[in-house]
Amino acid sequence: KFTVITIIIIMTIIMLLTRAMEQLEQETQDRDEEKLSYLGERLPPLQFSGLSLAELQDLCKQLHGKIDVVDEERYDCEAKVTKHNKDLKLKVQDLGGKFKKPALRKVRVSADEMMRALLGTKHKGSMDLRSNLKSVKKEDTNKDKDKVTDWRKNVEAMSGMEGRKKMFDASGGQ
Repeated sequence: KFTVITIIIIMTIIMLLTRAMEQLEQETQDRDEEKLSYLGERLPPLQFSGLSLAELQDLCKQLHGKIDVVDEERYDCEAKVTKHNKDLKLKVQDLGGKFKKPALRKVRVSADEMMRALLGTKHKGSMDLRSNLKSVKKEDTNKDKDKVTDWRKNVEAMSGMEGRKKMFDASGGQ
């Protein structure tokens, strides 16, 4: 159930939207006409028929020169725009006021406390990683240190085919 006032408001909004759409269409038509007239003034139609090879080459050189000039103008415009954008960003930052970063304090938080903070009450269990590791028995390396042998005997025993056979037997037997 609509009241008379809401119906009037809806009708005015619809009229405003249709008027805006008409103006937008008119602006696009005007812009297209202006573009065509500008191109008509700046770019005369090219005549290729009846030109010799030398005249075509001269025409290409002229067009290439015009392209260079337009490209330089485009570059200059882009440079101006980027410079003005930087200036405007600085002005906006100045208008926004000075922002000082607060000094951060060092906080010591254990891994368990951090997980509880991140996961809430869901976190159960300890983050003590050392308790979860398997224990490994250390082999006694002192036995190897006590047994000092002459290296020359070891090299002589392993040289030749006999030594290779011993190495093969030693590795394969285990």
